[in-house]
Amino acid sequence: MLNSEQAIEKLRQGNEEYLKEKYSGNISAVRRQETFNNGQHPYAIIISCSDSRVIPESIFNAGIGDLFVIRVAGNVMDDHQLGSVEYAAHHLGVKLIAVLGHDRCGAVDAAVNHDTDGYIKFITDEIKKAIGDEKDEYKACCLNVRHSMEIIEKSFEIHKEEEHGLKVIGAVYHIESGKVDFLY
Repeated sequence: MLNSEQAIEKLRQGNEEYLKEKYSGNISAVRRQETFNNGQHPYAIIISCSDSRVIPESIFNAGIGDLFVIRVAGNVMDDHQLGSVEYAAHHLGVKLIAVLGHDRCGAVDAAVNHDTDGYIKFITDEIKKAIGDEKDEYKACCLNVRHSMEIIEKSFEIHKEEEHGLKVIGAVYHIESGKVDFLY
């Protein structure tokens, strides 16, 4: 099992390989059988937007069993996502939690520029709490990522957990270039 710093480095290296289009994530039948027989042992939890252009396993050059991915529009956090984080951190022993936002996010755009209704309003209202009056898309995206990080940190008292190696980071994926900026 990797510690949080080793997991961050693995994500960084994976993104560098992705940018060079050198995919080496193991998706083989052998790996599938290995995870079937021995269970999953992911090295990072990724909370990502549901946007079809944002594929965490590809972005970080990961294979079967490497990442525990939670996807929800706008990478917002509620009790359901927190339950998934808790499962992966406490039952699978994952030491790194990464909130992955992205530019050109429709949920952030909707929160900044539109009045929504229906179920989407639950998402945009949470994003509006995070971004306040911010109109710059990238800054709003970063504020939204940091808001989700704060919810996770508060919910799991991460500062107490850090002595056991559990860490929360943020990241922003740039759709056009494929590069990930890491936020701490």
